[in-house]
Amino acid sequence: MRVDEFDFDLPESAIALRPASPRDGARMLEVLPDGVLEDRHVGDLPDLLSPGDAMVFNDTRVVHARLFGLRRRDDTAARIEATLHRRLDDHRWCAFARPAKRLRAGDAVAFGDDNSVCMAGHLNARVEHVGEGGEVTLAFELSGPFLDDAMQAAGVMPLPPYIASKRPADSRDETDYQTVYADAPGAVAAPTAGLHFTPRLLDALDARGISRHFVTLHVGAGTFLPVKSEDTSGHRMHAENGTVSASVADALNAVRARGGRIVAVGTTSLRLLESAADPDGTLHAFDGATDIFITPGYRFRTADLLMTNFHLPRSTLFMLVSAFGGTQAMKRAYAHAIAEGYRFYSYGDASLLHRAEGS
Repeated sequence: MRVDEFDFDLPESAIALRPASPRDGARMLEVLPDGVLEDRHVGDLPDLLSPGDAMVFNDTRVVHARLFGLRRRDDTAARIEATLHRRLDDHRWCAFARPAKRLRAGDAVAFGDDNSVCMAGHLNARVEHVGEGGEVTLAFELSGPFLDDAMQAAGVMPLPPYIASKRPADSRDETDYQTVYADAPGAVAAPTAGLHFTPRLLDALDARGISRHFVTLHVGAGTFLPVKSEDTSGHRMHAENGTVSASVADALNAVRARGGRIVAVGTTSLRLLESAADPDGTLHAFDGATDIFITPGYRFRTADLLMTNFHLPRSTLFMLVSAFGGTQAMKRAYAHAIAEGYRFYSYGDASLLHRAEGS
């Protein structure tokens, strides 16, 4: 499938640099199965769902995964920036390095050298492998919670490039770019549909009789990578680590058996559910990596609705929502959103998509 089929004109002014306040006051475009569009707000969500429905949230927590340091080799040094994107074990991470051409296997890198909180040498790593596209494997001297603490001290919040190019991360982002239910550290990008939820909205959903279920997908920096190939078959998704517990799988299977609907909050939750499902839609416990790439023609097995933000042209995320809601319906929805001044991307407004017939 040609990537240019997922292109559209998006004004730069449509990309939100700050979230709505309050979070649940953001606008939300509902896209019904027949393509009918309804302008709503996130706070309307309890009235749009039915008692017995189930919402699935991604409880990953964003870590300070953007690191700056010095590569040391013999008597020379070079400044390096690394954005960690997937943890391999207790002390190794895959990362995107800039400039990667300055690195080779065996190099030592000292991160945190310009950070007043963490002095040089407090977060040392060795380059184990240099791959394609600037991807490297870093083995840190620290491990486990000691590495986590050092990353929080030496690193910064890795805002999406479309925001970071306009302004630096600041103290507000520490709260704004984290869901209120974030629990499991490991993501380098927020599951942004979840940023719209507040304790007030969660209480209203509870009162409506809508159950809450949590899965974990540690979102990687690969979510920001553009699709450079001309055809979707030429794009490689980077793997992300995820977990669906047996108790959550059983609970969601029971919801479906009772006739309730499953509402995936965010494309990350949806991708993980699809990775944990049998061909007939039965969910099972899952603990591992997934690199599932969903494009139109994919037949969904789990979620009936998808709550998600508005995504960028030619992105894998716009391909996924086109697969879920129907390509033509999503093109009409996005044209409407742009014309009506909806805010796009991580800090932007939301959409509530009903699964299209046949998808």
